Formats: sequence, C-alpha cells, structure tokens
Amino acid sequence: MRKIEEQMNKAIANSKDWKSGNTEVTNCNGLSFVHLHGNHIATIGDDFVKVFDGGWQSNTTKSRLNAIINRFCNGFTDGVFQKDFQWFISDNKVIHAFTNGYEFAEFA
Repeated sequence: MRKIEEQMNKAIANSKDWKSGNTEVTNCNGLSFVHLHGNHIATIGDDFVKVFDGGWQSNTTKSRLNAIINRFCNGFTDGVFQKDFQWFISDNKVIHAFTNGYEFAEFA
C-alpha cells in the first residue's frame, strides 16, 4: 500500500480532515468522504463503505478504493478489479459489475 493511502486510511479511521497531493478526506456528521482530483470516490460510515469511480476508472482510483476496502471491509473477499477493460466488484467473493454507489455493509 502506498504511503498516501496509509495516511488516507488513518484520517478516515480517526475521523480527521486530511489532504495530500490529489487525495482528500473530509468528515461530516460521522461520515468520511474521500475525493481524488476533486472527484468523490468513497463514503465511509460506521457500518458501511460506498464506492464510486468519480468519473474515472483509473488505476489510481482503483488503488485508493482497494486501500479503503482492505482496511475497512474484508480485503480477502472484497475489492475492485478490472478484466478486459471493465471494472468489477468482488463482495464476499461474489462478482458484480461495478456500480457507482455500491455499498459494502459487512465488515471484517
């Protein structure tokens, strides 16, 4: 995991606002919002993680989302991946087409 992703996850876990380079975490009413290049890519609450592509299905977006999923969900069964130029979500090892706003609700 990249250092910036470790710092991002620390800010989320501690409900702190944080910004470094192209990544920003803001907190409001118990929710953490993650932005990449100003585009919303994740919302994290006490019992859920919602993921978005922010309009860009880039390797950086996918890396940030997987860093969040690995920390706040089950990194062994959950994640975002790409196959044949299409994005997919693995949730408890069940594969879904990537959908903006997909919610992981069970935590490791």
